[in-house]
Amino acid sequence: MTEQTKQLPDAVPESAASPDGEIRARWAWVEAEVWTERMLTALEQGVLGGKWFSWMDKVYALRNLRRAFERVKANDGAAGVDHVTVKEFERNLEANLEKLACTLREGSYRPQAIRRHWINQLGSKEKRPLGIPTVRDRVVQTALRAVLEPIFERDFAAHRYGFRPGRGCKEALRRVDALLTAGFNGVVDADLKSYFDTIPQVALVARVEEKVADSKVLGLLKAYLTAKIMETAEGWTPAEGTPQGAVISPLLSNIYLDPLDHLLAAGGFHLVR
Repeated sequence: MTEQTKQLPDAVPESAASPDGEIRARWAWVEAEVWTERMLTALEQGVLGGKWFSWMDKVYALRNLRRAFERVKANDGAAGVDHVTVKEFERNLEANLEKLACTLREGSYRPQAIRRHWINQLGSKEKRPLGIPTVRDRVVQTALRAVLEPIFERDFAAHRYGFRPGRGCKEALRRVDALLTAGFNGVVDADLKSYFDTIPQVALVARVEEKVADSKVLGLLKAYLTAKIMETAEGWTPAEGTPQGAVISPLLSNIYLDPLDHLLAAGGFHLVR
């Protein structure tokens, strides 16, 4: 975070209004299985009351679940508490996806427990916890993220680069270089210790509720947040946080910090996060 006395243009300028044909190009990263051009137009123009309703049918749509599985397969990853690997899930893919769609539609779907695994932290003797959901739950979380992410991505602060589509370390470093070139030389480097594991769940859900009014989607999100963590034979239910390693967690982490990002930006600070 650099001194606020100098002026510099926003990292990402606001898009001007343009014909519908260009909307898909601006939102090229969104899942076409979920977001039509008509819906993207509504997203850019804003919806009545600022809230989105009736999204659960888009989460469990088979075309969305199929695309979600493709993404899970591309990331591979270990099996969860049920010991089912990505390859094993794929052997009966259509039957597995249809079962997921049915349980989500009927409201009987329940996330399985999350397997906790400890990994080394780069440059530290400490280890950090990684939560590994089952493959079936990773598929549903990916389908849920495809629905939710554009709604919140629309208004995320320009200076945020972590866990965002089309952005990453390289873009963040370019922004830092631009700030240094512009003469900013006072820097504050800050880190939030155990951030994922300490996010207040009630406040996090309230942030989501500001833009999403589908009770079934919100119920699904709460079920993920309170899924049992299997670190011991008995396991335990978390009272706070969202598991680092879960597909939906990076988006949720950005949603919770969004008001702080905008507050600092409004105060004239140039951030890179």
